[in-house]
Amino acid sequence: MKKSLDRRTFVKLLPSAGLAGASLTGADYGNVLAQQQGQPQVPQKVTKEMMRAAEQLIGIELTDAQESMALQGVNRNLQSYENLRKIDVPLDTEPATAFHPALPGKKPSTVRKPRTAKQGRRKIDLPKYNSIEDLAFCTVTQLAELVRTRKVSSMDLTKMYLERLKKYGPKLLCVITLTEELALQQAQQADLEIKSGKYRGPLHGIPCGVKDLFATKGIKTTWGAEPYRDQMIDHDSTVVERLRNAGAVLLAKLSMGALAQGGRWFEGMTRNPWQPEETNTGSSGSSAGSASATSAGLVGFAIGTETLGSIVSPSSRCGVAGLRPTYGRISRYGAMGLSWTMDKVGPICRGIEDCALVLDALHGPDGHDLTVEDVAFDWEPERPLSKMRIGYIKAEFEQGDDARKKMYQEALDALKAAGANLQPFELPTFQAQSLRIILNAEAAAAFDDITRDGRVNQLSGQSPNDWPNSFRTARFITAVEYIRAQRARTLLMREMEKLMSKWDCFVTPAPGSASLLITNLTGHPAAVIPCGFINNLPQAIMFTGNLYDEAAPLRVALAYEQATKWHTMHPKL
Repeated sequence: MKKSLDRRTFVKLLPSAGLAGASLTGADYGNVLAQQQGQPQVPQKVTKEMMRAAEQLIGIELTDAQESMALQGVNRNLQSYENLRKIDVPLDTEPATAFHPALPGKKPSTVRKPRTAKQGRRKIDLPKYNSIEDLAFCTVTQLAELVRTRKVSSMDLTKMYLERLKKYGPKLLCVITLTEELALQQAQQADLEIKSGKYRGPLHGIPCGVKDLFATKGIKTTWGAEPYRDQMIDHDSTVVERLRNAGAVLLAKLSMGALAQGGRWFEGMTRNPWQPEETNTGSSGSSAGSASATSAGLVGFAIGTETLGSIVSPSSRCGVAGLRPTYGRISRYGAMGLSWTMDKVGPICRGIEDCALVLDALHGPDGHDLTVEDVAFDWEPERPLSKMRIGYIKAEFEQGDDARKKMYQEALDALKAAGANLQPFELPTFQAQSLRIILNAEAAAAFDDITRDGRVNQLSGQSPNDWPNSFRTARFITAVEYIRAQRARTLLMREMEKLMSKWDCFVTPAPGSASLLITNLTGHPAAVIPCGFINNLPQAIMFTGNLYDEAAPLRVALAYEQATKWHTMHPKL
């Protein structure tokens, strides 16, 4: 055991420490102590004055003696930070922790329910068409039946959508990279397989697009951001791999807001096909290209991601169906990480059943993303609404002007007419806004390297609400506050678990519901579909379900879709 440093020994050490005749601070004493114990001296980059300013930020007040005692450790920590920053940490490296939305003892069943004859292939209303382009706005369920029965070839659909992408993509700024050569190869293979009797399922031969944060080997993955516009990743993401295994045809890497924020990327703002001339707000949300291309009939369906509204918001604004699955449903391997404990992958389609088909093809563990659970997805499109427990946030439907109130009242009436027994529902009272620092801290950590080396300044968005400022600001979030927020998040998860035990699904407006932040933090799934128009822009209604039970909100959303006409309305470009 090392002896403590008494005053006489300390004074003898002064000359060797270069401190003779100087007034001694706590830091000096700490350096001498470190020297005696064989530790290297730490440069005093942080002063007491700096610490006092920081104390106000972190909410503590130290005495002078306490500051002197802590100063050496603070500087030692700073040296550790600087050493950490020298370690090359690839962008696809996740923290050595994993978030799971299900509380202990609440893990859902991995056993899939046996399908009955009634749940088999349903009769599909096929469209009448004179030319292949008349099929541009068909749902996946319709296209799949046409391809399966070989009334239409995958090659014909692929060529039609490629032409539409070339024609309208530049106008909407919704395409980053057209994958034409790959698409034609995949379409040819799909037709040959289907002709030989090897039918892979409802996505076989269906042309699609993916948000440009999913890695595609041999094809650029730009993340919509200037520093990465020529980035090549040497492997496919799990999403791209599973789409390929399902027989889908990849047409394009679709636009996304730079580093998954908003709709602005390095070529400009993605446009909404309902108002393509609008340049200020565009399609809204970082999955803007996926929603815009799907709404405009440029792809059969698309894949997006959501951290805090980036599937729900652009789907709502573009008048299409979107599904944000439970956190940990679909692997994020090979996808750009923004917030490791909040990022989710989901489909954007022209019909609710399409979302179910895509989820069925993509969900489940892959051996890479450790947050993905092996939980069955049991889609029951014939489940009686009258036997489901369905809540609605009454106050949120009563907000706004008369036009909004009328539209949402008609939406609720349509649900009731379809058999839904709607009951008033209230969210837990919780300071959820305070937990947004979780997203901010994780996003800043993900892109810390480009924040410190200045590449973040290349992004076109440089306003107070854009990532560059957010990343810099988040540098002042302490680890203690981040962990406290995660602990508070557990309390919110418990509150939602208790509340949702009484319901199968609840209904809210979209995307302005207070539930959007809460359920993105707790990981609950939500589906969104159009329910009307205000000022010539689509409006939407959202259906939120229990963890790992996407089937319930999808079922209620399907009933609404079948009772209304909004999903049949498409923009005229």
